[in-house]
Amino acid sequence: MTRRNKILVAGARKGLDDLKAKVAGTKNHEDAKFEVAKEVGVPLKKDYNGQLTSKQAGKVGGKLGGGMVKELIQMAQENLGKNNN
Repeated sequence: MTRRNKILVAGARKGLDDLKAKVAGTKNHEDAKFEVAKEVGVPLKKDYNGQLTSKQAGKVGGKLGGGMVKELIQMAQENLGKNNN
């Protein structure tokens, strides 16, 4: 079961899903974690993944989430720069 964090802005889910796909270099956000897992050498499967260690799961989530945060910060800085002109 996928854990979903609460979205603070109504309607932002699609944008966040699109960002996830962009960061992972996939067309579909559902494939993003599998692409990242392949990149970092984690044997992630589509069904049960109870055999993964916390370290392995963290490699996937950390790379994906960290990339999303970097991208969001860049977007915010660009918007702030536009608003100050």
